[in-house]
Amino acid sequence: MTSKNYSSADFDKTPAKLKTQIPSKLIHKNVENSERESYSNERKHPVFFVDLPSKTINMTIGGLVKAGKSNKHRHSYETILYVIEGEGYSIIENEKIDWQAGDAVYIPVWAWHQHINLSQDQEVKYIACENAALLQNIGELAIREES
Repeated sequence: MTSKNYSSADFDKTPAKLKTQIPSKLIHKNVENSERESYSNERKHPVFFVDLPSKTINMTIGGLVKAGKSNKHRHSYETILYVIEGEGYSIIENEKIDWQAGDAVYIPVWAWHQHINLSQDQEVKYIACENAALLQNIGELAIREES
């Protein structure tokens, strides 16, 4: 797959018809067996990257161990978390947001936040969708900062 970089002067040079470009990888099987241990350890919670060729969105499967919490952090990209299992809360810029399985939570750009599992008996599992890939592709603007 060849990609072109266009500037504003090239607006009239983009093709009138779209061409389907099928990448060589369309599936990432068994995502949770491809854990990046160092990434998870640094952030204090399990994170599994979905390895697919999207240039605009990222997806991870994350979790919080029993009674666990993530580091307080912020990033230059938007995130939507969908909670699959468990219950807890997130603190987003000092606002407590309670959530449970079936809820979706929005994390705004550059907002300090942290996720906490309320249960001593059950782990939390969630899907995180982010636009970090888009920011990386338009100028390496995907930044994360730990507190």
